[in-house]
Amino acid sequence: MALNYSSLDTTLTLFKYPADKKPVLIILLFSVIDFTAYFMIENLWVLIGFWLLMIVPKGVISAWNHHHQHCHVFKPNWMNRVLEFFYALHTGVTTNLWVLHHNLGHHRNFLDQSKDESRWKRQDGSTMGALEYTLSVTLTAYPRGYQVGKHYPKLQKQFVTYGLITFALLTALTIYNPLNALFIFILPMIGSLLYTSWATYGHHTGLDTDDQFAGSHNITEKWFNVLTGNLGFHTAHHFKQGVHWSKLPALHEEIKGKIPEECFKKSFFDVFAKIKQSKQEA
Repeated sequence: MALNYSSLDTTLTLFKYPADKKPVLIILLFSVIDFTAYFMIENLWVLIGFWLLMIVPKGVISAWNHHHQHCHVFKPNWMNRVLEFFYALHTGVTTNLWVLHHNLGHHRNFLDQSKDESRWKRQDGSTMGALEYTLSVTLTAYPRGYQVGKHYPKLQKQFVTYGLITFALLTALTIYNPLNALFIFILPMIGSLLYTSWATYGHHTGLDTDDQFAGSHNITEKWFNVLTGNLGFHTAHHFKQGVHWSKLPALHEEIKGKIPEECFKKSFFDVFAKIKQSKQEA
């Protein structure tokens, strides 16, 4: 049977930015894999193995969910709502949570630790450890998102409505097959939210400043940014949060002269490359 390429092209033009096509199609493929596993796997040990295997990929998907809630992928809103359901099953973050908590909360308050929704300081001004910060952000994400939503009733209503729809569908999946739902959806949702919170610990911690160009850590290593959609260019992202992820490297080049040297960090890939180089030289 021949493929209908004109129909495929029409579907792809529904994307606001062409750069989103590949990552979104890959993420939706993971959703297909999830639902196939949900209906097919019957062995507990295979379920546990599948859950462990998917921990890292679903953690990476969290970055793309973040990008989507800054700049929606599709032109029709109903398609964005459907995509957000699948994102929620991967990441534990439902429609508009990051819009409220992150875009309208953290981005406006990240230089003020008395208000920041992802604050890294304790009330006494001391710095949280990574574990304390991770648990704090994870456990307060939904309540703080809801609180910010009080100033944005329309967004809050969508947050609650689509959150309840996601919960209802997840409940149906759990009733139909409790064990598979636990390992394929519920545990990964919890784990990804924890992972997301942990990963953001290094974005701003220790940078106590009023200067927006000195308030974020940056990672410019290629593969880190390929996997996270240029999230390593974090100062640029905070400078203009509405800029699409694909345009962040260019924006970073424009402003990098304003970013202090201490705001640049190494990634896992830099460390791995250094170890590999040392072995080759030995």
